[in-house]
Amino acid sequence: MSIYFDNAATTKVSDKVANIVEKVMKDDFGNPSSLHMAGFDAEKYIKEAKSEIAKILKADDKEIFFTSGGTESNNLALIGAADANKRAGNKVLVSAIEHPSVKTTAKHLEDLGFDVIYLPVDEDGVVKMDALKDAMDDDTILVSVMHVNNEIGSIQPIDEIGEYIKSVNPKVVYHVDAIQSFGKLDVKPKNAKIDLLSVSGHKIHGPKGIGFIYIKNGTKINPIIFGGGQQEAMRSGTENVPGIAGLGVAAKDAYENLEENTKKLTELKDYLIDKLDAMDGVQVNSKKGTDGAPHIVSASFKDVGSEVLLHALEDKGIFVSAGSACSSNKPAISYVLQAINLDEDLLKSTIRFSFNADNTKEEIDETVEALNELLPILKKYVRK
Repeated sequence: MSIYFDNAATTKVSDKVANIVEKVMKDDFGNPSSLHMAGFDAEKYIKEAKSEIAKILKADDKEIFFTSGGTESNNLALIGAADANKRAGNKVLVSAIEHPSVKTTAKHLEDLGFDVIYLPVDEDGVVKMDALKDAMDDDTILVSVMHVNNEIGSIQPIDEIGEYIKSVNPKVVYHVDAIQSFGKLDVKPKNAKIDLLSVSGHKIHGPKGIGFIYIKNGTKINPIIFGGGQQEAMRSGTENVPGIAGLGVAAKDAYENLEENTKKLTELKDYLIDKLDAMDGVQVNSKKGTDGAPHIVSASFKDVGSEVLLHALEDKGIFVSAGSACSSNKPAISYVLQAINLDEDLLKSTIRFSFNADNTKEEIDETVEALNELLPILKKYVRK
């Protein structure tokens, strides 16, 4: 029996989600833009999912737009907002530890002539407010900060950031990547003065290839995909109705059980951190309790390469990650770990463990036992 500790990369689709996806694909397969009853039946799933997500976010149904996933949502947020507001200014602020789907898009904006500033973080991976305040000026049109970092689980003070941004200039567009926080933490865009918020389905036991973006009413943003004018022309293309239906069910389940699941995830996280802290040559890069995300533990293993350790654990049926699964399947030095000033000799020795509510302490015990067995052996083969 395998142990899956890579839930920040993707989660297993729940049975309820799989069932609704299958039903829509087989029975209610009409095009939601069609004028006949089959189209109407398909469209109902879209309306139901929008309503469920809007209820969770305390938002309006019309503020929810479905996309192919987190990467598209982040691209739409950055490119669409920058393009729509370019007459008001030229400066874009993003944190130094954003997901590649934001960081690479920010680089694209640089290539288009925008002035992109990368905000530094402290050693816990939290954006330095002084740096944000120094960077904000009359030329700033967009600020993008992720809620939870996908590698180390640091949580950004999105309410404080939003409050400051809007106090300086209410017209600045504020985007939050909530891909690792939605379904794990309470997320209310209006409370944090968020204009744009990105979410992905496959991080919360929903299908891959589906996500959404919250766009606050009145936000200036241009589409980046053009076609038949679906979703108020903000995101053209025939909607992925099976995926949307599955995402709606996954979101509802996540928030109906939010308190219980978050408590369990935090207990698992803290349990693993305590075990790792007791081991020689191990440095934990994630915070216990509510100071960090409930489901992510980053740990560095001195004198052992992360890829080597990952595959050694895999041989024992234990699946973990060596970083962001969304950037590449090729090993590379993590810019997130560099940004928190992790010791250079640990940059290539870091593993991420990430949980779902079905994981157990027994699985953690088995993993720690495997680590205690493997680490002394693997350290013998380190090149000095």
